Amino acid sequence: MKRIVLLGASGSIGLQTVDVIRQHPDLYELKAYSVGKNIEVLRKLLAEYPVDTVCVQNEADAVVLRTDYPSVKVLSGDDGLLELAERDDYDVLVNALVGYAGFAPTMSAIKTKHDVALANKETLVVGGELVKRALRKYGVSLYPIDSEHSAVFQCLQGNKKEQVKRLIITASGGSFRNLKREELKNVTVEQALAHPNWSMGPKITIDSATMMNKGFEVMEAHWLFDMPYEQIDVLMHQESVIHSMVEYIDHSVIAQLGAPDMRLPIQYALSWPERLTLEEEHPLDLAEIGMLHFAKADTERFPLLKAAYDAGRKGGNLPAVMNAANEAANLAFRNHEIGFLDIEDIVIGALRSAVHMPVSTPEDLEAADAWGWGYALERIEELK
Repeated sequence: MKRIVLLGASGSIGLQTVDVIRQHPDLYELKAYSVGKNIEVLRKLLAEYPVDTVCVQNEADAVVLRTDYPSVKVLSGDDGLLELAERDDYDVLVNALVGYAGFAPTMSAIKTKHDVALANKETLVVGGELVKRALRKYGVSLYPIDSEHSAVFQCLQGNKKEQVKRLIITASGGSFRNLKREELKNVTVEQALAHPNWSMGPKITIDSATMMNKGFEVMEAHWLFDMPYEQIDVLMHQESVIHSMVEYIDHSVIAQLGAPDMRLPIQYALSWPERLTLEEEHPLDLAEIGMLHFAKADTERFPLLKAAYDAGRKGGNLPAVMNAANEAANLAFRNHEIGFLDIEDIVIGALRSAVHMPVSTPEDLEAADAWGWGYALERIEELK
């Protein structure tokens, strides 16, 4: 029985994690979980999984819940997330939080010698060097949940890392993959949120449309698999059937294919090295799909992809600045405060304006995050 603490239980990845646990009640036990502001989802979870501790974002919600559930310890805010991560009665932290908020709980789980199944890509984008150092120090493992990184992880099984030529990360291109840049000026939030393949949370869906998400995945792959950026390529693949590939020095390419269902990588992160059955309503049928399409990633069409490569290579505080500026700009677009292309301008402007500095402590990351948010908020006010 593997005991799990789940952060971000009310989001897309969180709910699908609960479904994996539901399908294998003899293998997984949910010990504690957090939601953000979705209190109705929390109430439903408590009815099915009556745990002893939960965490919500706002203290006002926590006060109400403490009255309604006197036998449950209700935590709130960032301190509550850390308390869940630092528990000693579980085996794996599933981090399905969105944004920089996921970094500190990941580090806390590692420092208290818990394995981590990671869907929060920002943890490695902003603090990959610190996370890798902590993993080595405390002797625990980090398992990828992102479908692309799970695919690479699966393609590496049974092979030697020194025989890898390159990693090939596939990209659907997001909601606007067939539009030219001049056609993006007046696209709406609703159009951006209509991803053709995946069901994801709103922030990640917008990041997919700008290809910022793919840039983050390149940076994440760099840290997860200790691979130089020169050996990580992005390939456009609109069907999202091949989730990623690994090319070896003999030019053999191993690919992982599957339906666009995040439960598969979630389950593999929890079950590795074993494979378990998975109830899938529409499993992959290549005969039905018929054709697969591929194209080179155009960094002029998707400038945030190039920005991520550049920031990743330079390192230091720039990845954290980039992530913060993107979080602010993404949110402003979703709130109808700026246009779609303004997201790119704000993120690239932040990278050009930031003073490049090394990062050696979590406090350095906090400073970079605050600077990126501050820059972006000033630009957003100018654009309103």
